[in-house]
Amino acid sequence: MITTIFLDLDDTLLDFQKAEATALSRAFHQEGIDPAPAVLERYHEINARQWELLEEGTITREQVLTGRFTLLFAELGVTADPKQVCDLYEGYLAQGHWFIPGAEALLEALAPRYTLCLASNGASAVQHSRLASAGIARYFHRIFLSEEVGADKPSPAFFDRCFAQLPGVSREKTLIVGDSLSSDIRGGRNAGIRSCWFNPKGKPPRPDIRPDWEIRALEELPALLKTL
Repeated sequence: MITTIFLDLDDTLLDFQKAEATALSRAFHQEGIDPAPAVLERYHEINARQWELLEEGTITREQVLTGRFTLLFAELGVTADPKQVCDLYEGYLAQGHWFIPGAEALLEALAPRYTLCLASNGASAVQHSRLASAGIARYFHRIFLSEEVGADKPSPAFFDRCFAQLPGVSREKTLIVGDSLSSDIRGGRNAGIRSCWFNPKGKPPRPDIRPDWEIRALEELPALLKTL
């Protein structure tokens, strides 16, 4: 029986890709950079790889935040200040939100029945602002952000520090739900908790990171939980 659920935020509950594209366009316009679709897509690819390197422990969070723009601007031949653009981007990213379909109804259904915890690697200031905008912080027993925890998903240290703040919670009765195989699912396995991969786009699986379960829509989760 599952009693505690760790939920990821970006692209699990809130549509990060839409927020990312909107914030990037605004920041780039302000700096005189053309936010063409190909440029935004290339940023998305570079950014994803930088976060993977953070998850692997090979670079730091600060290197991710500025390095993604440094790499992009080098490819584009742009002379803008990566740190300044990063600050602009995060400022715009913190404004507003878009829900993943079914997210609000899911939280409403699960909160009375389970101990819900948010687990995110996103920047603390940005995530707190987005949570406030979305009005969903009230559903969570605890909010665990890696900057505040002092470790990043998928490291065992992240989850060890989370569980240290959850006295009486059993790992055997805990599930993590998220869209990232490398962060959420690998993190769950590292922590000794079961995992559910939210895979709405039908991405191919990875043989080296196997979730216990997979769902394509958030509406599927309550029915799955009833079987556990």
